[in-house]
Amino acid sequence: MKIDAKRLLVSIVVCQMAGVIGSFFTSPSIPTWYAMLEKPDFTPPGWVIGSVWITLFLLMGIALYLVWARGLETKGVKRALGVFSIQLILNILWSVVFFGLRNPFYALIEIILLWIAILITIIEFYRIDKKAGVLLVPYILWVTFAAFLNLKIWQLNI
Repeated sequence: MKIDAKRLLVSIVVCQMAGVIGSFFTSPSIPTWYAMLEKPDFTPPGWVIGSVWITLFLLMGIALYLVWARGLETKGVKRALGVFSIQLILNILWSVVFFGLRNPFYALIEIILLWIAILITIIEFYRIDKKAGVLLVPYILWVTFAAFLNLKIWQLNI
């Protein structure tokens, strides 16, 4: 398959922009509200979290490209891209709910929905391009960890 550099770049930029949008809600809360929360001992430092997300958004972008490159006329591609879009919006919404609204409980509910959407995306992507599905596995693993961290933060702060 010939690489379409423009489509690859668009795919990566779209995913990285989800992180940028989320950071508008995250960044102001880090030194204030988030700093005051009780957190479990296994909470990673901020630079680790940021680095992981940049990497995950890159992998998401590559996976998105692999599916999109199959063509919208290919069976299942439109559905897979739709599910991908939903999970990307849910990804942004978690930052809005947790950091913007400062509500770990509702963020926990939201991240469960995100996890389900990621799983469906992995399945849909895997059906179209196995590599695309596999590229999303680190994402669901990290979100599993993030959900557990979210749960513990909520429990420590109720």
